[in-house]
Amino acid sequence: MTQTEKILYTSRTHTSGGRDGTSRSSDGRLDIKLSSPGMAGTGTNPEQLFAAGWSACFMSAMMLVAGKMNRKLPADAAIDAEVDLGLCGDEFLLRARLNISLPGLERETAQAVVDGAHQICPYSRATRGNIDVSINLV
Repeated sequence: MTQTEKILYTSRTHTSGGRDGTSRSSDGRLDIKLSSPGMAGTGTNPEQLFAAGWSACFMSAMMLVAGKMNRKLPADAAIDAEVDLGLCGDEFLLRARLNISLPGLERETAQAVVDGAHQICPYSRATRGNIDVSINLV
């Protein structure tokens, strides 16, 4: 495991009630209700939050990689993230897909940006070898 040399940011949240509870960040910028996936309720769920966080981080990683290649991402670049909550026997598992659209970039360049981002994105690094992940250039 690689050791952290410098902390850039620490997120702090307080969560109560589990999947049907609430979560609030220490700075008050996040204050949400939680609901179990597929159940009645007005809140989001951890899988949606994970998909949003990973796709936002991955987009920033792609911007960084493209910049190092002296390229810009198209203004309409987008990521559709899908996170599955599943079972294997009686163990809960996650599976994820990032479907990435980079219209206007040559396919070879777009693939190089995606591959580079997958190497440096902290979410990609955290999930590598731990869950089934598909990164798709669409």
